Amino acid sequence: MAILVLGGAGYIGSHMVDQLVANQQKVVVVDNLLTGHRQAIPTEVPFYQVDIRDKAALSAVFEQEEIEAVVHFAASSIVPESMENPLKYFDNNTGGMITLLEVMHEHGVKKIVFSSTAATYGIPQQVPIKEDDPQQPINPYGESKLQMEHMMHWADLAYGIKWVALRYFNVAGAKPDGSIGENHGPETHLVPIILQVAAGKRDKIMMFGDDYATPDGFNVRDYVHVVDLVTAHILALDYLAKGNDSNQFNLGSSTGFSVKEIVEAARIATGHPIPAEIGPRRQGDPDTLIAASDKARAVLGWTPQYDDVTEIIKTAWTWVQKHPNGYPD
Repeated sequence: MAILVLGGAGYIGSHMVDQLVANQQKVVVVDNLLTGHRQAIPTEVPFYQVDIRDKAALSAVFEQEEIEAVVHFAASSIVPESMENPLKYFDNNTGGMITLLEVMHEHGVKKIVFSSTAATYGIPQQVPIKEDDPQQPINPYGESKLQMEHMMHWADLAYGIKWVALRYFNVAGAKPDGSIGENHGPETHLVPIILQVAAGKRDKIMMFGDDYATPDGFNVRDYVHVVDLVTAHILALDYLAKGNDSNQFNLGSSTGFSVKEIVEAARIATGHPIPAEIGPRRQGDPDTLIAASDKARAVLGWTPQYDDVTEIIKTAWTWVQKHPNGYPD
């Protein structure tokens, strides 16, 4: 029996596949390669270039492979783009989940671990955010992910599909040996953009908004190392395998860092000056998002290994130095 990793050629998905393979778990990957990279997947892992909205093609994968559980990373995830093109996000994210749950139900697959997001909370009423806090998204990306959580809830009641939603915040870093890492084109995530400046591919980093209600005026986020994140997904699979009920968990470091602080940490991690400039706020960005991850630590037994943001950035820098042009595709 195999674990199906949807979006397994992407940034987080490829680290998930790497860890499952290291654990000697049989893995199958589905990815449409719109943002993923075939080179990020070991050649011995069965790979299907399939869009999860294509029900016939996805069903064929389930018929070909013996799937026991699904880990779902396949979604569009850029907040500013979701504000500009909301229907794309409901089509790809929410629509894709409908197709996936239908196919899982038809093939008797009853376990799914879902890559959710802190964006489902919108502007938090308290910090750090707890799992039972109100979910009131302020952008279509967060709304689409919240709808996906709701779909899993009702699919559980109707079909007995058990799920774990992992709501996480900002993911950064790379496998410490630099063999796989973050590679988007164009890049939209803060840490890799900062590292492009350090690598001489950009002249400066733009910091969007310095008038947020935070200590230094720049918005604050909770950063988690990608390897720690993957460990939580593996623990969630184990949690479901033991017959536990559906659940949701925040994944965060419980510590917030402003954009300015991340830039300063990157200067230390890389040894480069990294010029920065302040620009206007972007739509859909809350002031502060920090997770209370006590529940994941207590219930799943999750113990993150990286709690120093400079060390997280150093692993990403190792990837950049070893792959200055990203993956070769």
